[in-house]
Amino acid sequence: MSITKEKLNKVVADLNANDSINKVVNFDRSVTDQLDTVPAREPYSNEGQAARLAFIKNKTGLTYEYLSGEKRLEDASLLKGNIENYIGQTTMPTGILGPLVVNGTHASGGFYVPLATSEGALIASYARGARACKDAGGITSVFLMEGVQRCPSFKFDSLVPLGQFVVWLMEHKEKFEEITRATSNYAQLSDMEMNIEGNQVILTLEFTTGDAAGQNMVTIVTNQICQFIIQNTPVQPSIWFIESNFSGDKKATSNSFSSVRGKNVTAEVTLPQKVVNEVLKTSPELMHEYWKTSFMGAVKCGAIGAQGHFANGLAALFIACGQDAACVSEASVGITRMEINENGDLYCSVTLPNLIVGTVGGGTALPTQRECLEMMDCFGAGKAKKFAEICAALCLSGEISIIAAMSAGHFASAHQKLGRK
Repeated sequence: MSITKEKLNKVVADLNANDSINKVVNFDRSVTDQLDTVPAREPYSNEGQAARLAFIKNKTGLTYEYLSGEKRLEDASLLKGNIENYIGQTTMPTGILGPLVVNGTHASGGFYVPLATSEGALIASYARGARACKDAGGITSVFLMEGVQRCPSFKFDSLVPLGQFVVWLMEHKEKFEEITRATSNYAQLSDMEMNIEGNQVILTLEFTTGDAAGQNMVTIVTNQICQFIIQNTPVQPSIWFIESNFSGDKKATSNSFSSVRGKNVTAEVTLPQKVVNEVLKTSPELMHEYWKTSFMGAVKCGAIGAQGHFANGLAALFIACGQDAACVSEASVGITRMEINENGDLYCSVTLPNLIVGTVGGGTALPTQRECLEMMDCFGAGKAKKFAEICAALCLSGEISIIAAMSAGHFASAHQKLGRK
């Protein structure tokens, strides 16, 4: 990922704030070593469901009345802003895995992670990866930076008025910041760039959006900025649009590794040979060999990024926790890397530059979605960066498990056992 000096300074400042680096360095693994694993017995019985509900209630002190089915949504007015033409609820099975041990700048400890999916073997796979990472001492997950873009476009008759327009825009960034503050309590205009192509210019407005995912927020703010532009610019565009399809909203783009969209997080763990052998039933050498093969496969097929299945874990987590599920299309862009160190252990890392996630707004306050976020202490203000670090740790667990299965030839048999009706 390329990064400007200004953004690099911001990353360093954020990492130093609240003693974040020392939190990572001095992480007390002895606490998480004592955490219990989610009961896996009787996976398809009411008794097994009750045992897991009792387990997570005991761990968190929360009730989960909606997840358990004891209560259901009866006041449809609570759905205002979430859906139109409402007729009812689509029920998605939700399971948990854990503890997912995370040593982060914002997330620290063992987390029990809810995943909503109908894909058999998915939770078992991620749970196996989480166990291996726990036995290795936990995953270090670090939030680096954030930004959500909206990219309006303006077209002129020729380059001359366009040039005058661009100069005028550059002189008014402070005014755009003022409009942002007046329009939203949470959004802040953090950067502004221009991309010129002939007689058209794309204006990239980058915002931070607090603990909200922020797509609606930045759209509303951008509209207010554009209204000011049209009313005050000395040269009028022949036509303009609030979004040029340049922002990367809900799509994988080549911008992914040169900027940030949402939250940029990287996570790592070093797996000792013993853990790879005993938990993952393979070897560091085989996993590394398969990773090299899969990396080259991603390059040859033209994938943006190189990873195994970020989308599996993210989609299940997004649905459970009230995120915009369509944002998986951009959030699942990333890189998985593995290498064998001088001790013969396996170093593993993931980087996710486009995590569009929030812990307020959107679907986060709906009954079961709120319960799922509360399960990880990720509901409400001040929790979005923590949630993003958990997302990255989850993806790393999933990558480790699927690469282990592929390398040892267990992938098909696992799906034969767990994924067929």
